[in-house]
Amino acid sequence: MKKKLDIVIIEDEAATARNLEYILKEINPEIQIVKTLQSITQAVDWFALNDKDHDLIFSDIRLSDGLSFEIFRQVNITKPVIFVTAYNDYAIEAFRNNGIDYVLKPFDTEEIQRTLLKYNTLIAADIKIEQSKSESLLQELQNTTKQFKKSFLIHYCGRLIPVEAAKINWFHTANEIVYAHMTDGRQYIVEFTLEQLEQELDPSVFFRANRQFIINKNAVEAVEYFFNGRLLVKIHPLPQEQILVSKAKAMHFRKWLDQ
Repeated sequence: MKKKLDIVIIEDEAATARNLEYILKEINPEIQIVKTLQSITQAVDWFALNDKDHDLIFSDIRLSDGLSFEIFRQVNITKPVIFVTAYNDYAIEAFRNNGIDYVLKPFDTEEIQRTLLKYNTLIAADIKIEQSKSESLLQELQNTTKQFKKSFLIHYCGRLIPVEAAKINWFHTANEIVYAHMTDGRQYIVEFTLEQLEQELDPSVFFRANRQFIINKNAVEAVEYFFNGRLLVKIHPLPQEQILVSKAKAMHFRKWLDQ
């Protein structure tokens, strides 16, 4: 008989949280999701009053208002934490090797099952992680976790205009000039190449569709099958050129959309 387990999920994307909850309950129907928290602020407020009302935490590293490490600095979390990330960074292995675990997006049922088994093994053996060791590991991971660009300072009509990256629906290059196309239909020139933007933008939000386009996930309206295994992306506002994803990139693109 599987043991009852009360879990808190810290995740700012509702679809991702629902997917994780579905997998957890598929693995163990006795699992109860006590609370789903969507931000650092919400989590700090909740844990300040409810630190003992759960057994385990699944926490995304990147939240809409910053890195989840800030939660653990502001309140004393006494329960084990499994971190969730889309980036398989070598430094994250330190967590697994020292008794703290992580899982990668997109979720894999066997991987989550493995990490729950590890949790049960640690609890059964009454193995605890020293607080000082946990804090040093969190600091190490934070130092090696890349901070992605959240805004651009655009030169426009003799002025400098701050533009939020989240409000850029797609980037397009033509004649060696890169344009940022906004949600409201405006267009600005940015002083970056698409290659540079790939390194600066959050890959969970932006995808390099082809040599001409980087697109924002939130701007994708539909995806259609095209010739030779390619995908045709419908995006808003609609560009003059078609946005095609190659057959080689198609599977990765679909996984990116499904995160």
